[in-house]
Amino acid sequence: MNTKLKGRDFLSTNDWTLEELEQVLDLAFEFKKKFALGEPTPYLLYKTLFMIFKDKSTRTRNSTEAAMTQLGGHAHYISEESSQISHGDTAKEIGIILSRYGHGIAIRDDIYLGVGHKYMEEVAKWATIPVINLESDWDHPLQILADIMTIKEKFNNDLRGRKFVISWAYAKSHAKPLAVPQGLIMAMPRFGLDVTLAMPKEFELLPEAMEIARKNAEETGVKFEVVNDMDEAFKDADIVYPKSWGAYVYAGNDFEEMKKVAEKYKDWIADERRMNLTKKNAIYMHCLPADRGFEVTDAVIDGPKSVIYDEAENRLHTVKSILALTM
Repeated sequence: MNTKLKGRDFLSTNDWTLEELEQVLDLAFEFKKKFALGEPTPYLLYKTLFMIFKDKSTRTRNSTEAAMTQLGGHAHYISEESSQISHGDTAKEIGIILSRYGHGIAIRDDIYLGVGHKYMEEVAKWATIPVINLESDWDHPLQILADIMTIKEKFNNDLRGRKFVISWAYAKSHAKPLAVPQGLIMAMPRFGLDVTLAMPKEFELLPEAMEIARKNAEETGVKFEVVNDMDEAFKDADIVYPKSWGAYVYAGNDFEEMKKVAEKYKDWIADERRMNLTKKNAIYMHCLPADRGFEVTDAVIDGPKSVIYDEAENRLHTVKSILALTM
């Protein structure tokens, strides 16, 4: 086992070996126990994390900021409007200069396809401290770690052969990034889950992510299938993760066109009828925020199969683990 992860960037789960990811999760479980017992965890005493947000955030910002406080360090919140990034600070300058001020850089840049992840890679190229992805247009690795931790908890670490469904669902709020569905299909096969991706044909994911998902499933000896029927996907599922995302592959960054296409699929909702198609002990997951009444009914998201609050809590323990191991 490689325990020397100091200085490593964390831009995608696929950049790390399965053994390294399991190490992160093991430490996350330890952090969760210590948090419950009130035991201090000052592993990053006097260290500084710079958090650059180019999009809004609730769980990611607060879990990361709280994690740094609980590790004994401090997190700086930086937006484009409150800094000179919007006036010309380049990725190279950000990488070099913040490396001279502190010990880690974390970035959220997820709105436009083909932009955010490239920006993070460019910052990481010049930085001499770890760069952590807080959600890009490609992956949301901290969310994916929290999801895996939650599934391990709910199924006593018995994951192999269980049916995991990531399904598109209708939402009217905005075009949500591809990061979560892509992160899920790439990572879940590596943990032994059979993955079903359900979506209308216009809501395809990036071909590169699909190829990685197929390769990871093949190497692990599990299934990866794509269907265009939400009912078919939910049938006999152990885990369902219905959420909306934008039709970026179909419409590029044309948000009006995405909205028009999505209107054709308002019946793609996680409701009680569909949940009854899943196994008796199945769980419902969502990274939040969910569009209640559109992506999911109140009866489902507040129902007995929903694990959304455990999933949200695990954001804290998993990010704490990544920061402690890399910074």
